This record gives sequence, structure tokens and C-alpha cells, in this order.
Amino acid sequence: MNRRWYDSNEYTQRALDLLKDMDEQRRRSLSQDLTTVVKQIKEMHEEDEEQEVSIGIDRVLGLYKLSNSRRWYDKVSILSYALKTMSTLPKEDFYNIMEGLSTSISA
Repeated sequence: MNRRWYDSNEYTQRALDLLKDMDEQRRRSLSQDLTTVVKQIKEMHEEDEEQEVSIGIDRVLGLYKLSNSRRWYDKVSILSYALKTMSTLPKEDFYNIMEGLSTSISA
């Protein structure tokens, strides 16, 4: 059984583990870039009104815990904001970002 909301997807788990070990300056820069990308994707979806947005119960629970500042990433406000913003994307977009993020950080 997965204990953390992001353990259900290997790329999400890997991306957050890598972010946790990253130095503060790089983490902040990456968080700003993530927020920019998410906003661009949201704008693109606004043109496609048929796109459904569903964050799922696990991510809702994760966001609830995030709002209570109980996790390591809650302490980094810009990363916390990026994750909250990303959680409103369609699941496929969210997972694609996490896959790209985990791949690029690992390289």
C-alpha cells in the first residue's frame, strides 16, 4: 500500500525524491520553471473546453496535507505553489510533467 499521494506513480515519486535532495537554489529555479510550464498548459486547455480536469482522491488528500504544512515540500513555498498548481492539471499532463522532470533531473 502506498503511504504518500505521489507513490502511486513512479515518475512522480522519483521527481519528488530528487527535488528533496536538490540544493535550495536549484529547487527554487526549477519550481519557478514548473509553474510557468503549468500555466502554459492551463492556457492551452482553456482553448479546449472539452478537456476534463480531475485530480483524484489521492492528490486531493495530498493537497490537504500540503495545506497543513506537514511534508518537506510544504516548507518550500514556491515548490508548494508549483505542486498545488500542477495538481489541477489533467492527470495525463501531471504525469507527463513528472516523467519529464524526473528524467531531466536524473540526467
